[in-house]
Amino acid sequence: MLMINRQQELLEILRQEQSATVSSLARRLYASEPTVRRDLAALEAQGYLKRVHGGAVIGGAPDREIPYEVRAGEQEQAKAVMARRAAKFLHKGDVVFLDGSSSAAHMVEPLREVEDVLVVTSGARTALRLAECGVRVIATGGQMITRSFTWVGSHAEACIRGMHADVAFFSCRGLSDAGEMTDPSIEEINLRRLMLERARVRVLLCDSSKFGKQYVYSLGYREEIDEVISEL
Repeated sequence: MLMINRQQELLEILRQEQSATVSSLARRLYASEPTVRRDLAALEAQGYLKRVHGGAVIGGAPDREIPYEVRAGEQEQAKAVMARRAAKFLHKGDVVFLDGSSSAAHMVEPLREVEDVLVVTSGARTALRLAECGVRVIATGGQMITRSFTWVGSHAEACIRGMHADVAFFSCRGLSDAGEMTDPSIEEINLRRLMLERARVRVLLCDSSKFGKQYVYSLGYREEIDEVISEL
């Protein structure tokens, strides 16, 4: 198993169970105990868990943002399907908002096929990929969340506040059974709220692994946006 996928599964186990021993994690991840200890040490250094004797506890980590490398490895096929489906909302000459999510990053491929499009994004890696594909792009700038390579804060918000977009593509970490969109990052929630306010059409990219999950900060409810796209 790739390190990114293994650490993703490790974090998910701890979120569900709050704690786990090294031996049980090694058994469930089909990895050696030294490998699991290295993963735990790396994730603890980033603040996502706390190691204890013989294992680890999630502690306050459920409300922390997951590292971009881990998020990018989640549900890759589903995100590609969502991007293809979301392409129907793109038109020649559009101004498009993309948040810093790995789901929105998959919109790069359909966007490169749209003539005279302008993309405004808070995702540093997304901005780079768009530029490499020859797509006109404006990066919001601002304070970077290094875990997710996303720009946030007053500078990023001022950029979005001064613009209008035809469509905004965004994601979140959880879509509850009641249709509430939630996320563990208040900074990214604040920027997304502005994107939704300044966009004519609002499209949530939400793969099925996020259904029924809820995090601390609310972005609003399903009925307040125009479309939810999943891989189902």
